[in-house]
Amino acid sequence: MVGKETHLPPGITSIAIPTFINQTFEPGIEIPFTRGFLREFIQDRRVKVVSRNEADSILEGSIKLFRIYSVSYDRSGVAQEYQTTVVIDLTLRRKNGEVIWTQNDFSDSRVYRTSYNVLVSESNRAAAIQALGKFMAESIRNRFFYHF
Repeated sequence: MVGKETHLPPGITSIAIPTFINQTFEPGIEIPFTRGFLREFIQDRRVKVVSRNEADSILEGSIKLFRIYSVSYDRSGVAQEYQTTVVIDLTLRRKNGEVIWTQNDFSDSRVYRTSYNVLVSESNRAAAIQALGKFMAESIRNRFFYHF
């Protein structure tokens, strides 16, 4: 069961989470992050997730950095694991544009295994990115409700 206590500023009962802005060269990276944040706030139910026109507040996200690099190799020098790192900026605004809260340079990383099978490697990579989106959304949701 989710508790109902929050430390939100007065007047915040609903939130809009528009598609994050992608400032990287990674196509589509904004999708798993936007979905992760939407899912967390929808499931929590302490504020209602609505469209921008109906919302008391808007949580805007911008993905500033997406990096993948190899972290382990087999004996022949072929990469076995990669680490992906994401850095995002978040801003919570009232409907009138007043900034309530910002979180800049929020980052996290995940390691995933690669394979000689390209489909397996891509699947592992996608799972790592989704896990990043989910974990970062959980962290921000917790800060949003408990550490305002």
